[in-house]
Amino acid sequence: MPITFSIVAPIFNELDNLPELYRRVRDVMSATRGTWELVLVDDGSTDGSTERILQLAKQDKHIRPVIFARNFGHQVAITAGWDYARGEAVVIIDADLQDPPEAIPDLIAKWREGYEVVYAVRAEREGETWFKKTTAALFYRIVHRITDVKIPVDTGDFRLMDRKVVDVLKTMRERHRFPRGMSAWVGFRQIGVPYKRAARHAGVTKYPFKNMLKLALNAITGFSYFPLQLATYFGFIAAGLAIIAIPVVISMRLAGQGAFLGQATTLIAVLFLGGVQLISLGVLGEYLGRIYDEVKGRPLYIVREGPEK
Repeated sequence: MPITFSIVAPIFNELDNLPELYRRVRDVMSATRGTWELVLVDDGSTDGSTERILQLAKQDKHIRPVIFARNFGHQVAITAGWDYARGEAVVIIDADLQDPPEAIPDLIAKWREGYEVVYAVRAEREGETWFKKTTAALFYRIVHRITDVKIPVDTGDFRLMDRKVVDVLKTMRERHRFPRGMSAWVGFRQIGVPYKRAARHAGVTKYPFKNMLKLALNAITGFSYFPLQLATYFGFIAAGLAIIAIPVVISMRLAGQGAFLGQATTLIAVLFLGGVQLISLGVLGEYLGRIYDEVKGRPLYIVREGPEK
């Protein structure tokens, strides 16, 4: 029987959340008009989540388990969900239940109106610190401002995508992935639906500041040349300051001012220009490193156990 809805949930050490995730998704999807499946992508869990997923799959045929050979990362797990999902519409949701399954019918309603990407907009965020909220808001607005694709602000991976959108995304196999940017890049008819983001049901976050910084770097380098342009701007600014400084220093020395005597100004100028050059080289290195990862052509993930695609 054809599947209407695929719910994809990446799993990494979410043993305490799995029973509640399954129960709430089952209750919500059972009330919809359509067949459904829950694709649980185990991203190398070590807390017993793997065994729990396989146990759920034996109890309920709606569960479609995909077990990675090791941890490949949250973004890659989402990609595997796209690859294995069979539904006409695919919903990406976090396993920590901060994205409430009860909001899925609102996404489905917009899909039935003809929209092909329905993204959930975080109107409220419970259980998060001031620092987390501030840095998240700053991240979304910087990415929205400097990237070539206008990625909606205050949105995560929680969204519904039509089958035609998923089929396009499956052809995009870059290693440094930013799914919410990729789904914006493909176009199609898109709309946002506001929802209240809940506090984590159990366990600890898998996205500390370090991982958020890495995600931001993937977003910027994957969808913008701004860092490369920024290095050029620094170069022009440094050259402009040097051009302005030359006549100023000459006039002050002719006037007998001692402020610019000695090597201090030379050292400052050398340090400044050296810093600009190192920053520029670092930016170039980030882009070159990503090119190197792409040309190796390794698979994005390895499945230890799972169904046929």
